[in-house]
Amino acid sequence: MSPATPVPQSGGAALELLVHGVGGATPQDMLEDPRTVRVTGDTTAAMHRRADDLDAEDHPERYAERPVPEAYCWSNLTSGNGARALWLLLLPFMVANLAHWMRPPARGRAGLVRTYGVLVRLVALTLTVLLTAAACEVALDLTAWQCAGVASCAEDRSWLGFLSAERGGWWSQPGRRLALAAVVPAALVGLLWYLSNRTWSAYEAQRPPAGYDDAPETPAETHGTAVAEVPLAPQPDADSSEDELATIDPAEADAATGAEPPPRFRPALGRPGFWYGRRAVARLRAAHTAAGLLTVAAALDGAAARYDREAAFSLREPLGWALQAACVVFAAVILWVVCRRGRSEKRLDLRIERALVTWLPSAALVLLLLSVLYAGWSRPAWRSAGTLPGDMTFGVLTLAQGGLVVALGFVALLLHRPHRHPRTAMFGLGGPAVAMLACALAGVMTGGVAQRVADWLDGPATPGMGEGPLIGPPVLLSWQASVIPVLLLMLLAPGAFLVLRTARTARRLRSVVETDYGTEDPDPVRTGTIASGRARAGLTDAAPALVGIVSGATLLLGALSVAGAWASENVPGRAFDGAHPAIESAADTAQALGSWMIGFGFILFVTWGRRAYKDRSARRTIGILWDVGTFWPRAAHPFAPPCYAERAVPDLTWRMRSWTRHTGGRLVISGHSQGSVLAAAAVWQLPPATRKRVALLTYGSPLERLYGRWFPAYFGPDALRGLHRTVHCWSNLYRSTDPIGGPVRVPAEGDKPAVDCPALLDPIVYGRTHAHPLPEPILGHSDYQADPAFAAERTGLLDRLPPALPRQRTDDADEVVRQGSSGRSSG
Repeated sequence: MSPATPVPQSGGAALELLVHGVGGATPQDMLEDPRTVRVTGDTTAAMHRRADDLDAEDHPERYAERPVPEAYCWSNLTSGNGARALWLLLLPFMVANLAHWMRPPARGRAGLVRTYGVLVRLVALTLTVLLTAAACEVALDLTAWQCAGVASCAEDRSWLGFLSAERGGWWSQPGRRLALAAVVPAALVGLLWYLSNRTWSAYEAQRPPAGYDDAPETPAETHGTAVAEVPLAPQPDADSSEDELATIDPAEADAATGAEPPPRFRPALGRPGFWYGRRAVARLRAAHTAAGLLTVAAALDGAAARYDREAAFSLREPLGWALQAACVVFAAVILWVVCRRGRSEKRLDLRIERALVTWLPSAALVLLLLSVLYAGWSRPAWRSAGTLPGDMTFGVLTLAQGGLVVALGFVALLLHRPHRHPRTAMFGLGGPAVAMLACALAGVMTGGVAQRVADWLDGPATPGMGEGPLIGPPVLLSWQASVIPVLLLMLLAPGAFLVLRTARTARRLRSVVETDYGTEDPDPVRTGTIASGRARAGLTDAAPALVGIVSGATLLLGALSVAGAWASENVPGRAFDGAHPAIESAADTAQALGSWMIGFGFILFVTWGRRAYKDRSARRTIGILWDVGTFWPRAAHPFAPPCYAERAVPDLTWRMRSWTRHTGGRLVISGHSQGSVLAAAAVWQLPPATRKRVALLTYGSPLERLYGRWFPAYFGPDALRGLHRTVHCWSNLYRSTDPIGGPVRVPAEGDKPAVDCPALLDPIVYGRTHAHPLPEPILGHSDYQADPAFAAERTGLLDRLPPALPRQRTDDADEVVRQGSSGRSSG
């Protein structure tokens, strides 16, 4: 490994801020010293130093010839205690939230941006309703309505005996059984509300320091800057952001400074309120909680009201109509709340609509309690038969999700048209495609639960085939399970194509590898291994096509499953009775195989979560998934896993500002993989004058390869060029064998060189040499610091920064990072 603190050629105080990537790292590994001390932060995320560097600020003369290394460890934000394994249940919500941030750039098209945000939030709302409906299907329909209503099913399960209709007890009436079973979905909604509220307090309730709109900096920050920059005037709130990049009028800058600077861009991630979405999350949490409780109330009202309407005249009938009308009105209110307002990012919005956040869930809870009392009203003649009213719910939700995704795709195309860029994933349709995948994931999870419970209650019979005591789950769920084998068959062709293309690319790269290393005695095996590593790394660039195929096939098969369920009103295994034997056999096989696969998938999912709860290594693997998926704030779904960047970005921003403000020194922030995304986001939050004293070093970075392609409104070409323009200097290292990191494709501008360095050779040497007597491994995405070019580039960045200024002695000098006395040793 290369030294953690290379000696620069120019002196002056300097801080080297290291940020690790996905999977986490220990401070001992990052600082290459077993004796490290936590200087600021807590057990969740903290800054660490070597024990010998603890008092660096008090003795700047010791560091005139080398920087002070400091490591920011944030892995516990995503892979800490075992309770985070429960976040697996929130996977569809996380994917839906990603769709919000995948929209194309939309400069000056505020109406379309608002429409895009509203559509994504509506898709997210359907996921909450779908999850609650699935819980109602399991608890109310399959258990309380069907199984408890059939003697052979209830008697075989002692825990259901007191609900059995055959025993004639107080709980034997269907309405009372349903009222008791409603506790399960209501508790699930309450758990989601609790997790969302608790994780907000633990992860995201960190006020970021203001950036462009901050007060003037101290002399240590402004002295020596090339151009004095003018802060942008506050702009009105909007649903998310109309303009990703707001340009300062050069004439305005001339009047303020007398200079003639080029136009300056304000990136979306630099807005003061971007990393503080408390108001939006609180509103959406209230709306989704109310929607979940309302779904349970509607399930109870629908069953009881249907019986009352079919029975002789009863005083209960008007009450049933009133409760159902209240559900309709309340649903309209929830839709209004969800559609009315999105995020406010252009200023730090500390407000919260307490009346709305309090009364909306409370009113839904009151309505649910009234529905429980109504359903529990004595109806001695009522018998449960067939399936619980409400089977149409799943079909309506599926059609609504498909329609919303199609509308979202249309809006995305309109947004993409004026700002086409060949690197944008799926021609701007990445958001709609990912939203479709979120719906598919939710369908698989909810259908898997229903199918698995039906399998368990119905014995060895296939659900819905009439071979057991239960009728089974709604017909649509059986159709949706049956299309899973069809989807997998459809993916065989693109999968085989990718395998063949990778093999062909590997053969083509063999000559390129030998040319890059300039070997005179090539080894076919070694050459093939390196070429194959480069070819496999290129599979990442095929992800947009694969996602497009999967989402398109999912949309088509979902529509066909709804059509088949509604047209036949029977499960696939029965819908094709009397057809050609081959068709009938295929339908039976698809249903049986799909039911098994969706049930097995659910069991595997639960097993993975249980293992992650007990095993820290497995939890770290799941944490890698959250590292990528929860970088973005919760803008569409409040029950998604918490956004760790709302803690990490303010941490990094505060640290960089405190160093430059109080020491006047140089700073290089060094980020690997996902750490480079955090580093860039933190640099964007800095005031312009501070950024002029900061160098950015990224390596193995997905900034352009993943984030720039999939999130073009926030990491697109204009945003990355704007970052290059405002930061003092920036270098990016990458390898051709890296499946995640890549070039950021920012060209030279003025006196600033291009950001990307030449691709690093991996492995470092081709064969055995005197310096490397053993074969060097192919490192891919890891151990960039093992390459000598890494240390050289880091030293070059420090040398390019302006000299350190005299340390500023101010009245608030106690804010200087001198936490050594309270720090805790971690080594």
